Amino acid sequence: MEIFDTANMQAALSSESSEKKAPAVVIDNEGKAWAKPLPYNYDELAKQGPVETTDWEGNGAIYEWNDEFGDVGPKFPELELALFGNPDTRHDHSGLDFSVQVISSVDVSQDGPTRIEPVHSYKDAGLHPVMLENVELAGYEAPTPIQKYTLPAIHQGLDVVAVAQTGSGKTAAYLIPILNKLMGKAKKLAASRPNPSEVALGQVFVRAEPLVVIVCPTRELAIQIFNEARKFCYRTMLRPCVAYGGGPIRDQIQQLGKGCDVLIASPGRLCDFIQRPDVLSLRRLRYMVFDEADEMLHDSWREEFDVIMTGGEQQEGSIKYMLFSATFPKPLRDLAKEHLSSSSVRINIGRIGSTHANIMQRILEVAPFDKKTALKDQINSLPACRTIIFVNSKRTADDLDDFLYNMGFPCTSMHSDRTQLEREASMRAFRAGKTPILIATGISARGIDVKNVNHVINYDLPSMDHGGIEEYTHRIGRTGRMGQRGIATSFYTERDEPIASVLVRTLLETKQEVPGFLEPFKPTGKGLENLKFETESDFDPEEAGVAHLGISSGDGGWSNEGYGGDDDAASAAATGEDAAWGGGGGGGDASAGGNSAWGGASDNTGNEIKKEETQAASVWESSAGGSAW
Repeated sequence: MEIFDTANMQAALSSESSEKKAPAVVIDNEGKAWAKPLPYNYDELAKQGPVETTDWEGNGAIYEWNDEFGDVGPKFPELELALFGNPDTRHDHSGLDFSVQVISSVDVSQDGPTRIEPVHSYKDAGLHPVMLENVELAGYEAPTPIQKYTLPAIHQGLDVVAVAQTGSGKTAAYLIPILNKLMGKAKKLAASRPNPSEVALGQVFVRAEPLVVIVCPTRELAIQIFNEARKFCYRTMLRPCVAYGGGPIRDQIQQLGKGCDVLIASPGRLCDFIQRPDVLSLRRLRYMVFDEADEMLHDSWREEFDVIMTGGEQQEGSIKYMLFSATFPKPLRDLAKEHLSSSSVRINIGRIGSTHANIMQRILEVAPFDKKTALKDQINSLPACRTIIFVNSKRTADDLDDFLYNMGFPCTSMHSDRTQLEREASMRAFRAGKTPILIATGISARGIDVKNVNHVINYDLPSMDHGGIEEYTHRIGRTGRMGQRGIATSFYTERDEPIASVLVRTLLETKQEVPGFLEPFKPTGKGLENLKFETESDFDPEEAGVAHLGISSGDGGWSNEGYGGDDDAASAAATGEDAAWGGGGGGGDASAGGNSAWGGASDNTGNEIKKEETQAASVWESSAGGSAW
C-alpha cells in the first residue's frame, strides 16, 4: 500500500473563529504543535443558571418568515454568515480525494419496479432558484453517488430505502429534494403560525403541524441535521425545529409553538410530544424520514416506534416514507415491506455495511497496560489534527480525558453520563477547534459529523456483543467523509479475538494491510471470494418483492417538473456534512457544511462510469444479490 500523505491535515488546524486563541505550546514531537489545553470544569458547567439563559443548540438562529415577503424572502447577510460560514473558506476542498480510482469504484445498484436515472449536477436537478443558491452557499458543488439517485427518486414521489456507507452524504440526499418540492406549496399545505413581525416572543403559540418529520437515534445527530435544515430553509417559508431528550422541554415547546414545518427529533422526545395533542399533531405530515434507521429497530425501542408510525392523527396514505441507513438488516427489511409502497425503490451505494477505501485502517497489537503510551505515540505520530478517540466505557473516557489533559493535549470527552448541556458544549469546543481531540463512547458513533476529522483512534475495539464490526464501521466512518481521506487506528489486544475474523475480512475487502498477528484469521479458499460481513448472511432472496435492476448508469436526467409540483412527488433540501473547523467548508454556528460532493462518477462526456470499466472494481462488492428486501 502506498504511504498515506498527511500533508493536507495541517490545514485542519487553521480556524476562522474570531475568538481569541490560547497561545500555542510546542510539545516535543518533532516540532508538531498543539494548542495549549484549556481547563474544562464539568462540575461548574453543570451548575450554570436557569436553562432559559443557556445557549442550547435547539435555539439556534433560523430564518423567520414574514408574510410580507411574498414567495421568496430577502437576504439577511448577518444570518447568512452565521449559517453558512466564511465565504472565503466554505468552498475550500483541500485534501479531498476525487481520483478516478476512488469515484468509479463505487458500485451503484437499485431494486424496484421503477428505474431511476441519476442526475449529475444540482443545476440539472430541477431545484428552486433559492434552494439551488442555498446548496451553493453551503459549499456543495456536485452530488454524491447517493444523492444522484435519491434526488430523482424522491422527486418522482417514490418511497425510498437508501443504503450507503457513512460519510456519503445521506442527509443531503433527503433534505434537498423534500424541502425543494415543498417550497412551491408551503402556503397551501403548511399550518398557520404567528407572524414574528406582529407577535412578541412568548405571547402567542400555535400547535405544531409539521409537513416533514425526521427521526434519528441520537441527540447529537438530531442537532446536526437541524443545523443543516437551518441552512436549507434559509429564505424559504419552511421553519425547522428540533426536539431531543436532555434538552429543556420548555424551550422546545416554545419553538414548536412558533410554528414548525420540518421537525427533527429523537424517538423518545417525539413520542412525548405526539402524546400531547395540544403541542404536536401529525395530521399534515407528508414525509417521514428515518435516518440511521437500523439503529431504531431494536426491541427496546419497539413501543416508541409503534407510536411514531401510528400516532399524532396521521393521515394514512398521504405519507411518503424514507429509510436511510448504512446497513440493511432483516428488521429493516421487514419495516420496508410493512410500511413502504409496492412501487418503492431501494438504492445501494457500495456494499452494504462496508467502509470506504479512502480510509487508511491500521491495526496495532497493544498490551492493555501499554495502551496509554501507545495513544500518546499515535497522537504525536501525525501533525496536529482533529482526532476522535473511541472507548467502550464512560470510566475510560473520563480517565483518558484527565490523562491527555495532563500530558498537554487539548481534549474533551462526551458520554451518556454527561448532561445534555455538557455534551453540546463539548461538541461546540470540538467543532471550533478549542479542543480538537474528542474522547467518546460508542453512543456518539452515529452522531458525530464534523469536517476535517483526520484521525479516528479505537482505543477499545467494539465487542461483538455491542455492535461488533458494524460499530467499527460507524466509528471509523467519522473520518474519510465526503471524499476526504483519513486514518483509522485501532488498538488490538487478546480480548479482541472474537472480532478478529470479520475485522480481517473488512481489511481485505478495502485493500488494507493485514498485520502479521492477524494472519491466522485470514480466510482461505472460497472464503476469499466472499468477504461480506456475517451480519448480512440473514438475507433471504425469497423475501424480495421486486426485481433487481442492477447497476444504473448513464446520463439520464429526471422528470422535469422541478419544484412546486404534485404533493406526491416531493424533493428534499441539502445538508452539509459537517461543522467546519477552519479552512475547508467554513462553518458558522450552523455546523457549516462546506463539502463538495464526491465529484460524480462520470467521464468527460457526462456518462456515468461503470464499475467494471476501472481497475479498482474489486474495491467495492455488490450488495444486491439479485433482489430487494
